[in-house]
Amino acid sequence: MPSRLEKARQDPASMKARILASARKKFGEYGYGATTTRLIAKDVGIDISTLYYHWGEKQDLYEAVIMDITDEIRAQFLEVERRVKGKSVSIRLEIAIDVMCDYLFTHPEVSNLILFGYFNKDQHGVTLHVKMAEYVSIIAVAMGLAENKQSISVQAKARILAVWNSVLNFISGENFFRPMLEVERDQYLAVVKETLKFILVPAFSK
Repeated sequence: MPSRLEKARQDPASMKARILASARKKFGEYGYGATTTRLIAKDVGIDISTLYYHWGEKQDLYEAVIMDITDEIRAQFLEVERRVKGKSVSIRLEIAIDVMCDYLFTHPEVSNLILFGYFNKDQHGVTLHVKMAEYVSIIAVAMGLAENKQSISVQAKARILAVWNSVLNFISGENFFRPMLEVERDQYLAVVKETLKFILVPAFSK
């Protein structure tokens, strides 16, 4: 029998999918503690009983959001791995930066939820950081920093995290950084990509 999350994915126009989309946005804006089911229900335009009928308790909905995002991130990293095979390290890194920036820029709640997970001492069951080791391993092998996922050095892991955290901060910090740069949103993304490549490509290519 399909899970609630699977049903929401199968029918993006369904009530389950609408609630899930709102929950992603609200959890990304306010974090787990400050987001209420009433806030999500109001955003969707339904009563609270309808939300409970489709998703159960707040924790259930939060876990579905995290699982949804986790699967998306893994798919993005696998796409990077597929696209960089056989290419030079500099080209590999450029592709990785482009793919992850495009994804996170389109889904800023993902960056926010990851950063909430970094700094929130009160965990709520499923969290994004649990899967980070797996993501780091995928990218380390794709970047040519390790031969396989079982032989990744601490230095390689740290370098991948440096790239990852740089992207997260630029995306989640857009409302703070973009006015400082005095650019429109599309130009901001282009500047972020160019800056990350300017700093990181030479460092990885040495």
